[in-house]
Amino acid sequence: MSLRETAVDTGFGLGWTSLRALPESVVYRQFGAIAELTYRRDGRGVQRLRSNLSRVLGPDTPPAQLDEVTRAGVHSYLRYWCEVFRLPAMSRETVLDRVSFDGRDRLEAALTAGRGFILALPHSANWDLAGAWLIHLGHPFTTVAERLRPEQLFDRFVAFRESMGMEVIPLTGGERAPSAILAERLRAGGGLALLADRDLTTTGVRVQLFNEPARMPGGPVRLALDTGATLLPVSLWYDGPRTMRGRFHEPIVPSANGDDAVAEMTQQLADVFAGAISEHPADWHMLQRVWVADTSTRTGRP
Repeated sequence: MSLRETAVDTGFGLGWTSLRALPESVVYRQFGAIAELTYRRDGRGVQRLRSNLSRVLGPDTPPAQLDEVTRAGVHSYLRYWCEVFRLPAMSRETVLDRVSFDGRDRLEAALTAGRGFILALPHSANWDLAGAWLIHLGHPFTTVAERLRPEQLFDRFVAFRESMGMEVIPLTGGERAPSAILAERLRAGGGLALLADRDLTTTGVRVQLFNEPARMPGGPVRLALDTGATLLPVSLWYDGPRTMRGRFHEPIVPSANGDDAVAEMTQQLADVFAGAISEHPADWHMLQRVWVADTSTRTGRP
């Protein structure tokens, strides 16, 4: 493990052990100051966030407005990390008090159907906090984790999520393909929660996202088609200094067959995500490349 990887792993370890013991107001102020410093340094992550948000807001957005939304986005992103480090110390009552969802009848209908459910989310607000809310209501689920470096950091994230009651399947490096395990969980009537707005494989489904070609993972749609599980898009946004809201959208159902169904349903998912991100752009924590034009520049792919 390199010196940098050791420092990163140590920093995350300290976050999960020490920050939960400090007064909440102190920790939030600290992360707010870190967010402001991060924004002012304007590193690669901030520049990528600004570029992504420029597509969300549109080409006619004044530079000052784009900068303000980017600044708010950095603060929202650091708030996510603040809450992640504090989450193991949050009581059930605190989580349920701070999180609320519209469209809960759609989740209840999916649970009643008994065919399994897939919650597909963009990287907005705090998906870990939403997961804790779901588990505290008695609805455990399975999720997939991207491999991180160093390996100890990946192990920390798995332990963190498993401590809240999630089952975590590694995206790569496991004994079995994650798709097979996820399909088993759905056929047994279980649930999945999958971040679905960024393709990690470079072989995702091509969609139009904010009027530009992008790629999104086809896994959530393929799993729904293969198992008959309910596919529910979910959006999240911050709604106050300590509260978060979310929405269970209408289920996405097939109206075609085979590859046409995968393409059509993934585009529907992209449309729901785009609408939700447009409403709360600063809470979309996308500091990576999403659009084909950006990924093609990096990889040389057409």
